[in-house]
Amino acid sequence: MRIYTRSGDNGTTSLIYGDRVPKNDIRVDAYGTCDEANAAIGLAISQLTQDLTWSDELATCFRKEMKAVQELLFHVGSELATPKGKEVAWQLKSTHVSSLEKQIDLWQEHLPPIRQFILPGGHPAAAGLHQARTIIRRAERIAIAIKDDISPIVLSYLNRLSDYLFVVARYINYVSKEDEVLLEVTE
Repeated sequence: MRIYTRSGDNGTTSLIYGDRVPKNDIRVDAYGTCDEANAAIGLAISQLTQDLTWSDELATCFRKEMKAVQELLFHVGSELATPKGKEVAWQLKSTHVSSLEKQIDLWQEHLPPIRQFILPGGHPAAAGLHQARTIIRRAERIAIAIKDDISPIVLSYLNRLSDYLFVVARYINYVSKEDEVLLEVTE
């Protein structure tokens, strides 16, 4: 099977169900930004090396969680790529949001409380997850433009996912013994 179709050479692409739209359509921008975040998450995961001081069991659990996040981002993309009034094949559920909340709480139990703003950085995997977090925030801002056409769970999931990525980035810095870079207020 060829990877190229030539059907997008005129600046259009297909949504789910075949509706053709310009490649700069708000839906394409929204699901494309989710795809960008997914790639950033994959890059961050690839930065996880043996220098982290966590058990093989914890590393396996983490990779499994991140794979689930990446797969659910495809579900988000599916919802964003489905035209209004059409059935969404891979619907997000409120349990997906509550699952992220539970994971946030579990990872955060091990972290010192936040007393000031934290700058993105530290371990390469943590820095990558911070980048993915900001991309998810952009996807959320874009998706708001079509909020009346999508499930509100999509916006909740994106909002919670950025929180999750923030906490996981902090956790990676914690287990890798990287100091968090704190914002210094200067006058």
